[in-house]
This record gives sequence, C-alpha cells and structure tokens, in this order.
Amino acid sequence: MITDLPDEAFTEPWQARLFAMAQVACSSTDQPWEAFRDRLKAAIAEQPDRPYYDSWMVALEQLTGCSP
Repeated sequence: MITDLPDEAFTEPWQARLFAMAQVACSSTDQPWEAFRDRLKAAIAEQPDRPYYDSWMVALEQLTGCSP
C-alpha cells in the first residue's frame, strides 16, 4: 500500500491552474485528453529528470503550438 501520497491532488495552486489550462486547451482545440497525455508521456520520456510539472508545460506548449 502506498502511504506517502499527499492528501490533495495538487500541492500548489499553480499546479491546479496548469491542469485546468490543459483541459481548456484540449477542449478549445477539439483534441481529446489523450492527445495531451501522449505529449506529457513523451516529454517525461524525453527528459526523465526534468521536474514533473515542467514536463506538463512542455506538453501544453506542444498541444497549443506555443513551443519556443
């Protein structure tokens, strides 16, 4: 049994906002949530040592076409 999980899904308010932004991006671009998830998995695989929510940003930037 996993016992060291936080009580809340997000430990910082900005994490919840980032999650909401990803949901809105999928909805507004008519892409399924899986499109974001696939990009997130690829971003994590590309740089496994990168902080988790930094990978979220990479995936969100790719989904929206806002990649630098």
